[in-house]
Amino acid sequence: MSPVSFARQRYTTKAYDASRQVDQAIIDELLELLRLSPSSVNSQPWHFVVASTAEGKARLAKGAQGGFAYNQSKILNASHVILICARRELDDAYLADVLQQEADDGRFRDDAARTTQHNTRSSYVELHRGLGDIPHWAEKQAYLALGTLLLGAAAKGVDATPMEGIDREALDEELGLTAQGLSSMVAVALGYHSDGDFNAALPKSRLPAERVFTHL
Repeated sequence: MSPVSFARQRYTTKAYDASRQVDQAIIDELLELLRLSPSSVNSQPWHFVVASTAEGKARLAKGAQGGFAYNQSKILNASHVILICARRELDDAYLADVLQQEADDGRFRDDAARTTQHNTRSSYVELHRGLGDIPHWAEKQAYLALGTLLLGAAAKGVDATPMEGIDREALDEELGLTAQGLSSMVAVALGYHSDGDFNAALPKSRLPAERVFTHL
């Protein structure tokens, strides 16, 4: 199947079959997709919290209370839940780690290439630091990873639910994310829909091509 076919068949799952689990091999593949997601200047300003046990999902469900209670069953009944987090800052130590990883992976033919990469990435970081929007910039990269995950899940026949309807502050506290320089962004439930998922039978709806494309 083509990527368009997977995009046409995927939808946001509203109810999960708690008795069905996603094979670990598929989860591992989806996690690798997340790790390989694109990001501006390869900044990779993200971290992913993966809940696969009842205890782990219960901790993430603490972010689905009160006004967000409608998402609690999705978190508890899904096979796995991934919390996508973004870095609050890209400091020198983090940038040095990314640069060293690129060197270890053979990205640089010589020291000049390494220096060019460092200077280019640092210039973008300084630009956004000057604009005061490093967290927002990092969030945008995290959402690139979200899109990669959703399409990848569809390709593997796994249902998914992206959830911005979470108490981010509660999850930051529960998981100690602030102390790690991270902020929770969006949770993604993964699994297989139940017979009670009304959204599974509804037709997909998008604005027509002539409304969303301008051809020059």
